[in-house]
Amino acid sequence: MPTTHLLYLHGFRSSPQSVKAQKMAALVASGYPQVTWWCPQLPPSPRQAMQEVMDTLKTWPHGDGMAVVGSSLGGFYATWVAGQTGCKAVLLNPAVEPSRDLGKYIGEQTSWHDPAETFFFRPEFVDELKALHAGPLKHPGHYFAVIAKGDEVLDWREMTARYKGARIKLLEGGDHALSDFDDHLPAILDFLDLAR
Repeated sequence: MPTTHLLYLHGFRSSPQSVKAQKMAALVASGYPQVTWWCPQLPPSPRQAMQEVMDTLKTWPHGDGMAVVGSSLGGFYATWVAGQTGCKAVLLNPAVEPSRDLGKYIGEQTSWHDPAETFFFRPEFVDELKALHAGPLKHPGHYFAVIAKGDEVLDWREMTARYKGARIKLLEGGDHALSDFDDHLPAILDFLDLAR
């Protein structure tokens, strides 16, 4: 069954204005007008972010009818969403242990796409991230991870170990932002199987 509903989850300090989110949005709008696209601005609280996502997903088909794409912290969230709904997930340099890695970012943060925009990353958000750890993948075949060995933020070895058994596209170089994102779109679209 083709994917009729596609969710995109951005990373930490990111937004729906990210290059990858914008490219995916334009691609869906031009090539797959039948597909429902949603890329929300996620609040800094992980618990609140996933509550808002799941509230909207109540009206979506679960399993084969929907898919989620997540970048960095959004990849961690996407793994959790896929575990809850049984849908497919595409993970772009996904965060594996954000409760460990984001502890050093407690305090006021700026948005990547608008430095005038700030938010406060609170200490309790670390525990909220721990609570969202999805555990072992129940259906590894539902996951496709694009992982760059050149990622300057996350360890590619940790990412590949986390998604063992899933489909993995391991890039020899690259960077955390996946600046060569266009090169990976054919494989991503093939995996998502979007409705036409």
